Amino acid sequence: MSKQDGSGRLVTTVPTDDVSAPILHVDMDAFFASVELLDRPDLRGLPVVIGQRSDRSVVTAATYEARKFGVNSAMPMAIALRRCPQAVVLEPHFEKYRYWSRRVMSMFDDVTPRVERLGIDEAFLDVSGAVRLMGSPFAIGTELRRRVHAETGLRCSVGAASTKFVAKLASSVAKPDGILVVPHDQTVAFLHPRPISALWGVGGKTEEVLGNLGLRTVGDVATASLDTLVRAVGPAAGAKLQDLAWGRDPRVVTTGTEEKSVGHEVTFSTDVVDPEVIRRELLRLSDRVGSRLRDAGLSGRTVVLKLRTSDFTTITRSRTLADPTDLGRRIYDEVRSVYEATGKQHERIRLVGVRVEQLGAGGGGGSLALWDDDAGWREAESTMDALRAKFGSTMLTPASLLGARRRDGLSGPDTGADARAPRRGAPSGEGRDAPGPVGRGPRRPAPRPDHPGHGE
Repeated sequence: MSKQDGSGRLVTTVPTDDVSAPILHVDMDAFFASVELLDRPDLRGLPVVIGQRSDRSVVTAATYEARKFGVNSAMPMAIALRRCPQAVVLEPHFEKYRYWSRRVMSMFDDVTPRVERLGIDEAFLDVSGAVRLMGSPFAIGTELRRRVHAETGLRCSVGAASTKFVAKLASSVAKPDGILVVPHDQTVAFLHPRPISALWGVGGKTEEVLGNLGLRTVGDVATASLDTLVRAVGPAAGAKLQDLAWGRDPRVVTTGTEEKSVGHEVTFSTDVVDPEVIRRELLRLSDRVGSRLRDAGLSGRTVVLKLRTSDFTTITRSRTLADPTDLGRRIYDEVRSVYEATGKQHERIRLVGVRVEQLGAGGGGGSLALWDDDAGWREAESTMDALRAKFGSTMLTPASLLGARRRDGLSGPDTGADARAPRRGAPSGEGRDAPGPVGRGPRRPAPRPDHPGHGE
């Protein structure tokens, strides 16, 4: 997602019949913030920040008015409010974002069956087959922007190009509320003046390394020798960067989405030093992950632990199972073992997360054996699923967690920032955000959502 504030905006204003740019990248503008403003039109034009008003919270999204003060998603809320003290802070409502995402994505499906959803608020569309009926990519993108705004009140930006990389870059340059068409024969002219940070895979460290070699624009990378790039960033990355710098991107729009992970994490408002509290949170998060896997009809083989200490050092450790699982208890057993092996039991912990990767079709039983070591837990968790479906997810929790969050002084929601598995029958992009809290408790050191990277 883009963190731009609209400065440097470039759009196509004159209609063009060029059909050499059939790949569209459609990106909703400040999606989370814009959805909130549907219910708060009085705040339009004001700097609005989405997140929890807490020093330990992070910015989920921000309007363009707030971005002009240097407020960006994933920024600590305390810094955001120092930069823009007049900002209005609104709490996120992920159920609203999923609803409006479904509405918008259905409009994309009306244009072409070749839609590749990237998340809750953006997608690639290959409109090659729609040109004869609907006109040029410019005409299709323009009509799509008009329809989205007319039917939802939300706005989106569109980039059109001959490749996915250039289309995505074009949509970010067109923000907010614009369309930019980059014909195939103008690709190099569009790319080469741009900073090297425009290239996929170039973050702060890579930008510094390349800058030390005098490479500051995409054109510099394009004309540099491949040997220079390989020595700087390695053979695979060097070759990829040079291909992108010349606009070469062979990837096609794929309609199927390969789910990569399902996870939950929680950021504490007060650093936790008691390892028993961490273990209980790992059990709670594992239970939620298992429930989400079963709901999506998935199981996974790799369990991942994520810890963030008080100095913002992030540690991830993983373990691959012999057989895939969708059971919260098995996930907990493995992730707890990984936690014990970190030696971090007495450090101050700011964030803890549990994630399952290497996903496949569910069932969770793994290989066919004469007996199932997890049969007891499988029956128990299946019963819990049925009761949660009937009475709600907040009404049932593992017995070992009863009263634990109250005793620990914890309450509030966790986030599914790493979860990418949609519920059965749901469009890709739905289900990425966490359901509500598992338990209720006093408002003392409440975990806060740590949900960067969405809604931009």
